[in-house]
Amino acid sequence: MNVSDSQRNFRNHRVVLAERPRALPGVEHFRFDDQPVSEPGDGEVLLETVYVSVDPAMRVWMNEDPGYVPPIALGDVMRAGGIGRVVESRSARFPVGALVQARLGWQTHPTLSEAQLTPIDLALGGPLEWMGPLGGTGLTAYFGMYRVGAVKSDDRVLVSAASGGVGQVASQIARLEGCRSVGIAGGEAKCQHLTGSLGLSGAVDYKSVPDIGAAIDDLLPDGIDLYFDNVGGPILDAVLERLRPRGRVVICGRISQTGSESLYGVKNLGALIGKRARVEGFIVSDYAAEFDTAREWLSARIKAGELSQRLHVLEGLESAPKGLGMLFDGENTGKLVVQLASA
Repeated sequence: MNVSDSQRNFRNHRVVLAERPRALPGVEHFRFDDQPVSEPGDGEVLLETVYVSVDPAMRVWMNEDPGYVPPIALGDVMRAGGIGRVVESRSARFPVGALVQARLGWQTHPTLSEAQLTPIDLALGGPLEWMGPLGGTGLTAYFGMYRVGAVKSDDRVLVSAASGGVGQVASQIARLEGCRSVGIAGGEAKCQHLTGSLGLSGAVDYKSVPDIGAAIDDLLPDGIDLYFDNVGGPILDAVLERLRPRGRVVICGRISQTGSESLYGVKNLGALIGKRARVEGFIVSDYAAEFDTAREWLSARIKAGELSQRLHVLEGLESAPKGLGMLFDGENTGKLVVQLASA
């Protein structure tokens, strides 16, 4: 396909950040626009986006000061990972038709340099698996559990937001290591999925229990060795009281506090002293040099039927802003993905 063909046949439909939300994100914070595609230069490719991701961290990136990455500028495309198909190439590495993973953003036809692209190895898994357990959520769970949490076979493990993209994989890693693995999720259906389909030892429905601490005690009466935290807030406080000696807390997210105008003040940090416990946050990109090894491990478990991840797939670019709001209302039933084109 030559440049004139691409310019004639494609336009880049985009979702851009129109306004910074003060609390939870909504469709009113975005704007849709339509531009000609950018002609690829040497070492660049024009992509057709197949899937884009919707993740809780996106709400943080919408702030003026996200803290660990540059903010998304007003008027810029919403930042997001995804999978695209090469429709025009000036790269020897990525021919037309190749599937790639990249930070595509919420747009239909981005033009990116080959340095920004990861080739999709279909021997490891299909495109949807690369959006899910072989993608950022699976990698985050893998490194959070193994490198930060140092999971061991006799650990008593608790995972919050366990039905979400990261939580599903983190809690199954604990199960695969022989741990007693308990997940926290919102709603009976999600908890049944954790104990039934994913094989966890138990699940806590935080929406229905009157006392989250007592509910944790019922399932983990001897305390917690490893807590994989995706929510922060009062649940983190309850867990700190219940850590065992040398307990570890992996801080992956704080979705209960995202967009809140009044952040919860954790009160039980003093419990870390006598228990010689550790709390550590992390960013998955710190482990980029090990991504291939992690994907091989994850792929082997998926193929063996030992690990799975439920995806919630929305259709069409226009559904992406609504999807982001769904994460904070608990409406999603798994890792949230938006499909823009056929795989």
